[in-house]
Amino acid sequence: MEKEAFMRKAIEVTRKGIRKGQTPFGAVIARKGRVIVAAHNVVWETTDITAHAEVNAIRKACRKLGTIDLAGCDIYSTTEPCPMCFSAAHWAGIRRIYYGAGIGDAKRAGFSELQISNKRLKKLGRSGVIIEGGVLRKECLKLFDEWKKRGGRSY
Repeated sequence: MEKEAFMRKAIEVTRKGIRKGQTPFGAVIARKGRVIVAAHNVVWETTDITAHAEVNAIRKACRKLGTIDLAGCDIYSTTEPCPMCFSAAHWAGIRRIYYGAGIGDAKRAGFSELQISNKRLKKLGRSGVIIEGGVLRKECLKLFDEWKKRGGRSY
């Protein structure tokens, strides 16, 4: 299935980030069956608290496509986007958000997540973005264990 292939790409880029000492989050932006960009979280590398995987992917996709309008694009995130990342996806016109692990899973792994689900944000903001969670969730959850085994630190 296409969404699982894109999520596996997000998992792959997350592992690349973990090997570089980054936190266990990755994202892919795709359109018309093709990967546009893949990115992982680089908060520690850049000392930029906003350098989440989804924001990095959105920035890269906008540069690559030469536009801030990502209508028709979907984002695949290994973990449910935080409120900042959800907002960035909404403002960019992302059509669908697919995610694996939930925001509560990230909280349990030690991250200081605001526990506001994407579905709640969508409702509060009257966003048109379509949300589907739980895509390859078990595989995405394993990323937290891989990160912990490498001595990862959260924020």
